[in-house]
Amino acid sequence: MTTEGAATIRALCERARAASRALSAVGRADKDRALRHLAEKLREQASLGSRSTVLAANAEDLENAKQAGLPSAMLDRLTLNESRLRAIADAVLEVAAQDDPVGEVVSMQRRPNGLSVGQIRIPLGVIAMIYEARPNVTVDAAVLCVKSGNAALLRGGKEAARSNEALSDLVRDSIRAVGLPTDAVQMVPPGDRDAMKVLIGMSGLVDLVIPRGGEGLIRFVAEHARVPVIQHYKGVCHLYVDEGADLEMAVKLVENGKLQRPGVCNALECLLVHRDVASALLPKVDALSQRGLEIRGDAETLRFAKSARAATAEDYGCEFLATILAVRVVDSFEQALDHIAQYGSNHTEVICTNSYERAERFLRVVDASCVLVNASTRFNDGGELGLGAEIGISTSKLHAYGPMGLTHLTTLKWIARGNGQTR
Repeated sequence: MTTEGAATIRALCERARAASRALSAVGRADKDRALRHLAEKLREQASLGSRSTVLAANAEDLENAKQAGLPSAMLDRLTLNESRLRAIADAVLEVAAQDDPVGEVVSMQRRPNGLSVGQIRIPLGVIAMIYEARPNVTVDAAVLCVKSGNAALLRGGKEAARSNEALSDLVRDSIRAVGLPTDAVQMVPPGDRDAMKVLIGMSGLVDLVIPRGGEGLIRFVAEHARVPVIQHYKGVCHLYVDEGADLEMAVKLVENGKLQRPGVCNALECLLVHRDVASALLPKVDALSQRGLEIRGDAETLRFAKSARAATAEDYGCEFLATILAVRVVDSFEQALDHIAQYGSNHTEVICTNSYERAERFLRVVDASCVLVNASTRFNDGGELGLGAEIGISTSKLHAYGPMGLTHLTTLKWIARGNGQTR
Protein backbone atom coordinates (compact mmCIF):
# COMPACT_ATOMS: atom_id res chain seq x y z
CA MET A 1 0.00 0.00 0.00
CA THR A 2 1.21 3.53 -0.72
CA THR A 3 2.41 5.85 2.03
CA GLU A 4 -0.42 8.22 1.15
CA GLY A 5 -3.01 5.46 1.51
CA ALA A 6 -1.67 4.42 4.90
CA ALA A 7 -1.72 8.05 6.03
CA THR A 8 -5.37 8.33 4.98
CA ILE A 9 -6.35 5.35 7.13
CA ARG A 10 -4.35 6.69 10.08
CA ALA A 11 -6.15 10.02 9.76
CA LEU A 12 -9.53 8.23 9.85
CA CYS A 13 -8.45 6.39 12.99
CA GLU A 14 -7.22 9.58 14.67
CA ARG A 15 -10.52 11.34 13.96
CA ALA A 16 -12.39 8.30 15.31
CA ARG A 17 -10.29 8.36 18.49
CA ALA A 18 -11.11 12.04 19.06
CA ALA A 19 -14.81 11.40 18.36
CA SER A 20 -14.88 8.46 20.76
CA ARG A 21 -13.67 10.68 23.60
CA ALA A 22 -16.43 13.18 22.89
CA LEU A 23 -19.10 10.51 22.44
CA SER A 24 -18.24 8.76 25.70
CA ALA A 25 -19.59 11.78 27.59
CA VAL A 26 -22.88 12.04 25.66
CA GLY A 27 -26.03 11.10 27.56
CA ARG A 28 -28.68 8.63 26.51
CA ALA A 29 -31.25 11.22 25.40
CA ASP A 30 -29.04 12.67 22.66
CA LYS A 31 -27.90 9.26 21.44
CA ASP A 32 -31.49 8.02 21.26
CA ARG A 33 -32.58 11.13 19.36
CA ALA A 34 -29.95 10.37 16.72
CA LEU A 35 -31.15 6.78 16.43
CA ARG A 36 -34.81 7.75 16.12
CA HIS A 37 -33.87 10.29 13.46
CA LEU A 38 -32.05 7.54 11.55
CA ALA A 39 -34.99 5.14 11.81
CA GLU A 40 -37.26 7.82 10.35
CA LYS A 41 -34.86 8.36 7.44
CA LEU A 42 -34.68 4.62 6.74
CA ARG A 43 -38.47 4.37 6.67
CA GLU A 44 -38.60 7.32 4.29
CA GLN A 45 -36.18 5.50 2.01
CA ALA A 46 -38.36 2.37 2.13
CA SER A 47 -41.47 4.36 1.23
CA LEU A 48 -39.77 5.96 -1.80
CA GLY A 49 -39.42 2.63 -3.59
CA SER A 50 -37.58 3.05 -6.88
CA ARG A 51 -36.84 6.70 -6.01
CA SER A 52 -34.89 5.66 -2.92
CA THR A 53 -31.20 6.58 -3.09
CA VAL A 54 -30.36 3.59 -0.89
CA LEU A 55 -32.29 1.10 -3.01
CA ALA A 56 -30.92 2.60 -6.23
CA ALA A 57 -27.38 2.22 -4.91
CA ASN A 58 -28.13 -1.35 -3.86
CA ALA A 59 -29.56 -2.16 -7.30
CA GLU A 60 -26.23 -1.10 -8.86
CA ASP A 61 -24.30 -3.25 -6.40
CA LEU A 62 -26.55 -6.22 -7.13
CA GLU A 63 -26.18 -5.88 -10.88
CA ASN A 64 -22.39 -5.72 -10.61
CA ALA A 65 -22.38 -8.69 -8.24
CA LYS A 66 -24.46 -10.78 -10.65
CA GLN A 67 -22.13 -9.92 -13.53
CA ALA A 68 -19.18 -10.90 -11.35
CA GLY A 69 -20.78 -14.30 -10.74
CA LEU A 70 -21.21 -14.01 -6.97
CA PRO A 71 -23.02 -17.06 -5.46
CA SER A 72 -26.70 -16.87 -4.59
CA ALA A 73 -26.03 -16.90 -0.84
CA MET A 74 -23.92 -13.75 -1.12
CA LEU A 75 -26.48 -12.10 -3.41
CA ASP A 76 -29.13 -12.74 -0.75
CA ARG A 77 -26.99 -11.11 1.91
CA LEU A 78 -26.33 -8.16 -0.37
CA THR A 79 -29.96 -7.51 -1.28
CA LEU A 80 -31.95 -4.62 0.18
CA ASN A 81 -35.63 -3.97 -0.48
CA GLU A 82 -38.45 -2.01 1.14
CA SER A 83 -39.24 -4.68 3.73
CA ARG A 84 -35.59 -5.14 4.69
CA LEU A 85 -35.12 -1.38 5.07
CA ARG A 86 -38.16 -1.25 7.37
CA ALA A 87 -36.74 -4.18 9.35
CA ILE A 88 -33.44 -2.33 9.72
CA ALA A 89 -35.35 0.74 10.93
CA ASP A 90 -37.22 -1.40 13.47
CA ALA A 91 -33.91 -2.79 14.75
CA VAL A 92 -32.61 0.77 15.18
CA LEU A 93 -35.66 1.66 17.27
CA GLU A 94 -35.18 -1.47 19.38
CA VAL A 95 -31.66 -0.33 20.20
CA ALA A 96 -32.94 3.17 21.02
CA ALA A 97 -35.48 1.65 23.42
CA GLN A 98 -32.84 -0.28 25.34
CA ASP A 99 -31.14 0.98 28.47
CA ASP A 100 -27.83 2.73 27.94
CA PRO A 101 -25.14 0.53 29.50
CA VAL A 102 -22.60 3.37 29.73
CA GLY A 103 -22.26 4.63 33.29
CA GLU A 104 -23.99 1.63 34.88
CA VAL A 105 -22.50 0.90 38.28
CA VAL A 106 -22.21 -2.87 38.49
CA SER A 107 -21.24 -3.19 42.16
CA MET A 108 -20.12 -1.05 45.04
CA GLN A 109 -18.83 -2.26 48.40
CA ARG A 110 -17.25 -0.60 51.39
CA ARG A 111 -13.84 -1.87 52.36
CA PRO A 112 -12.76 -2.15 56.03
CA ASN A 113 -10.81 1.10 55.65
CA GLY A 114 -13.96 2.96 54.61
CA LEU A 115 -13.09 3.12 50.90
CA SER A 116 -16.09 2.55 48.60
CA VAL A 117 -14.98 0.34 45.69
CA GLY A 118 -16.91 -0.77 42.61
CA GLN A 119 -17.03 -1.02 38.83
CA ILE A 120 -18.69 1.08 36.17
CA ARG A 121 -19.40 0.36 32.49
CA ILE A 122 -17.47 2.38 29.92
CA PRO A 123 -17.20 2.24 26.10
CA LEU A 124 -14.43 0.19 24.51
CA GLY A 125 -13.34 3.20 22.41
CA VAL A 126 -12.86 2.73 18.66
CA ILE A 127 -14.28 -0.36 16.98
CA ALA A 128 -13.33 -1.38 13.44
CA MET A 129 -15.92 -3.48 11.60
CA ILE A 130 -14.73 -5.43 8.55
CA TYR A 131 -17.52 -7.16 6.66
CA GLU A 132 -18.60 -8.55 3.31
CA ALA A 133 -21.82 -8.22 1.29
CA ARG A 134 -23.98 -7.20 4.26
CA PRO A 135 -25.09 -3.58 3.91
CA ASN A 136 -27.38 -3.95 6.94
CA VAL A 137 -24.21 -4.30 9.04
CA THR A 138 -23.40 -0.67 8.21
CA VAL A 139 -26.46 0.43 10.16
CA ASP A 140 -26.39 -2.27 12.84
CA ALA A 141 -22.77 -1.60 13.73
CA ALA A 142 -23.15 2.17 13.62
CA VAL A 143 -26.16 2.35 15.93
CA LEU A 144 -24.77 -0.16 18.43
CA CYS A 145 -21.49 1.71 18.58
CA VAL A 146 -23.14 5.12 18.94
CA LYS A 147 -25.54 3.92 21.65
CA SER A 148 -22.69 2.28 23.59
CA GLY A 149 -20.47 5.37 23.24
CA ASN A 150 -17.97 3.91 20.78
CA ALA A 151 -16.70 5.33 17.51
CA ALA A 152 -17.12 3.02 14.50
CA LEU A 153 -14.79 2.53 11.55
CA LEU A 154 -16.78 0.60 8.94
CA ARG A 155 -14.91 -1.23 6.21
CA GLY A 156 -17.40 -3.01 3.97
CA GLY A 157 -16.62 -5.09 0.92
CA LYS A 158 -16.36 -3.61 -2.54
CA GLU A 159 -19.39 -5.64 -3.67
CA ALA A 160 -21.59 -3.45 -1.40
CA ALA A 161 -19.68 -0.17 -1.69
CA ARG A 162 -22.55 1.93 -3.08
CA SER A 163 -25.10 0.54 -0.63
CA ASN A 164 -22.77 1.08 2.33
CA GLU A 165 -22.00 4.64 1.30
CA ALA A 166 -25.69 5.52 0.94
CA LEU A 167 -26.52 4.03 4.35
CA SER A 168 -23.55 5.61 6.10
CA ASP A 169 -24.62 9.01 4.72
CA LEU A 170 -27.98 8.54 6.47
CA VAL A 171 -26.22 7.60 9.71
CA ARG A 172 -23.82 10.54 9.62
CA ASP A 173 -26.60 12.97 8.73
CA SER A 174 -28.62 11.72 11.71
CA ILE A 175 -25.85 12.05 14.27
CA ARG A 176 -24.90 15.44 12.86
CA ALA A 177 -28.53 16.59 13.12
CA VAL A 178 -28.54 16.18 16.90
CA GLY A 179 -25.07 17.59 17.49
CA LEU A 180 -23.09 14.40 17.99
CA PRO A 181 -19.54 14.15 16.56
CA THR A 182 -19.92 13.12 12.92
CA ASP A 183 -16.59 11.30 12.93
CA ALA A 184 -18.07 8.81 15.40
CA VAL A 185 -19.12 6.84 12.29
CA GLN A 186 -16.79 6.70 9.28
CA MET A 187 -16.58 4.48 6.22
CA VAL A 188 -13.12 3.12 5.44
CA PRO A 189 -12.80 2.82 1.65
CA PRO A 190 -12.78 -0.82 0.49
CA GLY A 191 -9.36 -1.81 -0.77
CA ASP A 192 -6.84 -4.60 -0.92
CA ARG A 193 -5.54 -6.75 1.90
CA ASP A 194 -2.58 -4.42 2.45
CA ALA A 195 -5.01 -1.61 3.30
CA MET A 196 -6.77 -3.91 5.72
CA LYS A 197 -3.45 -4.73 7.40
CA VAL A 198 -2.91 -1.04 8.03
CA LEU A 199 -6.33 -0.66 9.66
CA ILE A 200 -6.04 -3.72 11.91
CA GLY A 201 -2.50 -2.75 12.85
CA MET A 202 -3.52 0.59 14.41
CA SER A 203 -2.63 -0.34 17.96
CA GLY A 204 -3.32 2.60 20.24
CA LEU A 205 -5.96 4.04 17.93
CA VAL A 206 -8.27 1.05 17.35
CA ASP A 207 -9.45 -0.89 20.40
CA LEU A 208 -11.27 -3.84 18.81
CA VAL A 209 -11.69 -5.40 15.37
CA ILE A 210 -14.82 -7.37 14.50
CA PRO A 211 -14.68 -9.19 11.14
CA ARG A 212 -17.90 -10.58 9.62
CA GLY A 213 -17.68 -12.62 6.45
CA GLY A 214 -16.16 -15.79 5.06
CA GLU A 215 -13.73 -17.96 6.95
CA GLY A 216 -10.83 -16.67 4.85
CA LEU A 217 -11.51 -13.07 5.88
CA ILE A 218 -11.73 -13.92 9.59
CA ARG A 219 -8.51 -15.95 9.51
CA PHE A 220 -6.68 -13.16 7.66
CA VAL A 221 -7.76 -10.59 10.25
CA ALA A 222 -6.94 -12.85 13.20
CA GLU A 223 -3.48 -13.63 11.82
CA HIS A 224 -2.47 -10.05 10.99
CA ALA A 225 -4.21 -7.89 13.61
CA ARG A 226 -2.24 -6.07 16.26
CA VAL A 227 -5.40 -5.24 18.20
CA PRO A 228 -7.92 -7.61 19.82
CA VAL A 229 -10.22 -9.50 17.42
CA ILE A 230 -13.68 -11.00 17.93
CA GLN A 231 -13.62 -14.23 15.91
CA HIS A 232 -16.42 -16.06 14.13
CA TYR A 233 -14.93 -18.43 11.59
CA LYS A 234 -18.05 -20.25 10.43
CA GLY A 235 -21.43 -21.58 11.48
CA VAL A 236 -21.54 -25.37 11.36
CA CYS A 237 -24.87 -25.79 13.16
CA HIS A 238 -26.26 -29.19 14.15
CA LEU A 239 -29.70 -30.52 15.00
CA TYR A 240 -29.80 -33.81 16.92
CA VAL A 241 -33.14 -35.66 16.84
CA ASP A 242 -33.29 -37.86 19.92
CA GLU A 243 -35.04 -41.19 20.39
CA GLY A 244 -38.70 -40.60 21.22
CA ALA A 245 -38.65 -37.07 19.80
CA ASP A 246 -41.67 -35.39 18.20
CA LEU A 247 -40.92 -36.12 14.54
CA GLU A 248 -43.32 -33.52 13.13
CA MET A 249 -41.50 -30.93 15.22
CA ALA A 250 -38.16 -32.25 13.99
CA VAL A 251 -39.20 -31.83 10.34
CA LYS A 252 -40.27 -28.23 11.04
CA LEU A 253 -36.92 -27.51 12.68
CA VAL A 254 -35.09 -28.91 9.65
CA GLU A 255 -37.27 -26.98 7.24
CA ASN A 256 -36.87 -23.66 9.05
CA GLY A 257 -33.21 -24.10 9.92
CA LYS A 258 -32.09 -25.18 6.46
CA LEU A 259 -34.49 -23.72 3.90
CA GLN A 260 -35.66 -20.36 5.24
CA ARG A 261 -32.33 -18.59 4.56
CA PRO A 262 -29.63 -21.14 3.75
CA GLY A 263 -26.95 -18.49 3.22
CA VAL A 264 -26.77 -17.22 6.81
CA CYS A 265 -24.44 -18.33 9.59
CA ASN A 266 -27.21 -19.72 11.82
CA ALA A 267 -28.62 -21.97 9.10
CA LEU A 268 -28.70 -25.69 9.84
CA GLU A 269 -25.83 -27.59 8.21
CA CYS A 270 -25.94 -31.09 9.73
CA LEU A 271 -28.75 -33.34 10.96
CA LEU A 272 -27.98 -36.12 13.45
CA VAL A 273 -30.71 -38.75 13.82
CA HIS A 274 -30.97 -41.41 16.52
CA ARG A 275 -31.14 -44.86 14.97
CA ASP A 276 -34.50 -45.64 16.65
CA VAL A 277 -36.28 -42.83 14.75
CA ALA A 278 -34.33 -42.88 11.48
CA SER A 279 -36.78 -45.03 9.52
CA ALA A 280 -39.72 -42.80 10.47
CA LEU A 281 -38.02 -39.40 10.26
CA LEU A 282 -35.75 -39.56 7.24
CA PRO A 283 -38.47 -40.17 4.63
CA LYS A 284 -40.20 -37.02 5.95
CA VAL A 285 -36.96 -35.05 5.63
CA ASP A 286 -36.40 -36.56 2.19
CA ALA A 287 -39.73 -35.08 1.08
CA LEU A 288 -38.15 -31.64 1.44
CA SER A 289 -36.17 -32.46 -1.71
CA GLN A 290 -39.26 -31.18 -3.52
CA ARG A 291 -38.33 -27.76 -2.16
CA GLY A 292 -34.74 -28.05 -3.34
CA LEU A 293 -33.10 -29.75 -0.36
CA GLU A 294 -30.07 -31.87 -1.21
CA ILE A 295 -29.20 -34.53 1.36
CA ARG A 296 -25.70 -35.92 1.75
CA GLY A 297 -25.79 -38.83 4.14
CA ASP A 298 -24.06 -41.90 5.52
CA ALA A 299 -25.03 -45.45 4.54
CA GLU A 300 -27.91 -45.60 7.03
CA THR A 301 -29.31 -42.32 5.74
CA LEU A 302 -29.26 -43.61 2.15
CA ARG A 303 -31.50 -46.52 3.23
CA PHE A 304 -34.38 -44.21 4.19
CA ALA A 305 -33.81 -41.00 2.18
CA LYS A 306 -34.09 -42.11 -1.44
CA SER A 307 -33.01 -38.80 -2.97
CA ALA A 308 -29.86 -38.62 -0.82
CA ARG A 309 -26.36 -38.96 -2.17
CA ALA A 310 -23.42 -40.42 -0.28
CA ALA A 311 -21.65 -37.98 1.99
CA THR A 312 -17.89 -37.52 1.90
CA ALA A 313 -15.71 -36.96 4.94
CA GLU A 314 -15.56 -33.26 4.02
CA ASP A 315 -19.34 -32.87 4.20
CA TYR A 316 -19.31 -33.22 7.98
CA GLY A 317 -18.01 -29.97 9.44
CA CYS A 318 -18.78 -28.05 6.24
CA GLU A 319 -20.62 -24.72 6.19
CA PHE A 320 -22.52 -25.16 2.92
CA LEU A 321 -24.43 -21.84 2.93
CA ALA A 322 -26.72 -23.54 0.41
CA THR A 323 -29.71 -25.92 0.39
CA ILE A 324 -27.42 -28.85 1.21
CA LEU A 325 -27.77 -30.83 4.44
CA ALA A 326 -25.30 -33.35 5.80
CA VAL A 327 -27.08 -36.19 7.62
CA ARG A 328 -25.77 -38.95 9.88
CA VAL A 329 -27.55 -41.69 11.81
CA VAL A 330 -26.09 -42.15 15.30
CA ASP A 331 -26.46 -45.02 17.74
CA SER A 332 -26.86 -42.95 20.88
CA PHE A 333 -27.09 -39.55 22.54
CA GLU A 334 -23.42 -39.88 23.46
CA GLN A 335 -22.41 -40.45 19.85
CA ALA A 336 -24.30 -37.30 18.86
CA LEU A 337 -22.38 -35.34 21.51
CA ASP A 338 -19.09 -36.74 20.20
CA HIS A 339 -19.96 -35.77 16.61
CA ILE A 340 -20.83 -32.20 17.63
CA ALA A 341 -17.63 -31.91 19.66
CA GLN A 342 -15.60 -33.02 16.65
CA TYR A 343 -17.31 -31.09 13.86
CA GLY A 344 -19.09 -28.16 15.52
CA SER A 345 -17.84 -24.59 15.20
CA ASN A 346 -19.05 -23.27 18.60
CA HIS A 347 -21.90 -21.41 16.89
CA THR A 348 -25.35 -23.02 17.38
CA GLU A 349 -26.44 -26.51 18.43
CA VAL A 350 -29.97 -27.89 18.86
CA ILE A 351 -31.55 -31.01 20.36
CA CYS A 352 -35.07 -32.14 19.52
CA THR A 353 -36.18 -34.34 22.42
CA ASN A 354 -38.96 -35.22 24.84
CA SER A 355 -36.46 -36.16 27.53
CA TYR A 356 -35.95 -33.50 30.21
CA GLU A 357 -32.78 -35.20 31.45
CA ARG A 358 -31.11 -35.34 28.02
CA ALA A 359 -32.24 -31.81 27.21
CA GLU A 360 -30.62 -30.51 30.40
CA ARG A 361 -27.43 -32.45 29.78
CA PHE A 362 -27.27 -31.17 26.19
CA LEU A 363 -27.59 -27.59 27.46
CA ARG A 364 -24.82 -28.13 30.00
CA VAL A 365 -22.19 -30.03 28.07
CA VAL A 366 -22.46 -28.84 24.44
CA ASP A 367 -19.93 -26.07 23.80
CA ALA A 368 -21.53 -23.47 21.54
CA SER A 369 -22.39 -19.79 21.76
CA CYS A 370 -26.09 -20.72 21.73
CA VAL A 371 -27.60 -24.10 22.64
CA LEU A 372 -31.32 -24.71 22.15
CA VAL A 373 -33.91 -27.35 23.00
CA ASN A 374 -36.77 -27.93 20.54
CA ALA A 375 -36.20 -24.70 18.63
CA SER A 376 -34.65 -23.70 15.30
CA THR A 377 -30.98 -22.82 14.88
CA ARG A 378 -32.23 -19.58 13.33
CA PHE A 379 -32.88 -18.15 16.80
CA ASN A 380 -29.18 -17.52 17.43
CA ASP A 381 -29.59 -13.92 16.38
CA GLY A 382 -29.32 -10.70 18.38
CA GLY A 383 -32.83 -9.57 17.53
CA GLU A 384 -34.42 -12.93 18.32
CA LEU A 385 -32.57 -13.16 21.64
CA GLY A 386 -33.68 -9.70 22.71
CA LEU A 387 -30.53 -7.70 21.97
CA GLY A 388 -32.03 -5.66 19.14
CA ALA A 389 -29.44 -5.32 16.39
CA GLU A 390 -26.24 -7.30 16.88
CA ILE A 391 -22.74 -6.32 15.88
CA GLY A 392 -21.71 -9.93 15.30
CA ILE A 393 -21.68 -13.42 16.78
CA SER A 394 -18.55 -14.38 18.65
CA THR A 395 -17.51 -18.02 18.61
CA SER A 396 -14.50 -17.28 20.79
CA LYS A 397 -15.02 -16.78 24.51
CA LEU A 398 -13.10 -13.55 25.18
CA HIS A 399 -14.63 -11.19 25.82
CA ALA A 400 -18.05 -12.27 24.57
CA TYR A 401 -19.63 -15.54 23.44
CA GLY A 402 -22.56 -15.45 21.03
CA PRO A 403 -24.48 -12.46 19.62
CA MET A 404 -22.98 -9.17 20.76
CA GLY A 405 -25.29 -6.33 21.71
CA LEU A 406 -24.86 -3.09 23.61
CA THR A 407 -23.48 -4.48 26.86
CA HIS A 408 -20.83 -6.48 24.99
CA LEU A 409 -19.47 -3.24 23.48
CA THR A 410 -18.57 -1.95 26.92
CA THR A 411 -16.03 -2.94 29.52
CA LEU A 412 -15.70 -2.37 33.25
CA LYS A 413 -13.34 -0.06 35.03
CA TRP A 414 -12.77 0.14 38.77
CA ILE A 415 -13.79 3.23 40.67
CA ALA A 416 -13.25 4.15 44.30
CA ARG A 417 -14.51 6.90 46.60
CA GLY A 418 -12.63 7.80 49.71
CA ASN A 419 -12.13 10.56 52.26
CA GLY A 420 -8.36 10.70 52.48
CA GLN A 421 -7.45 7.04 52.87
CA THR A 422 -3.80 6.16 52.21
CA ARG A 423 -2.17 2.76 51.92
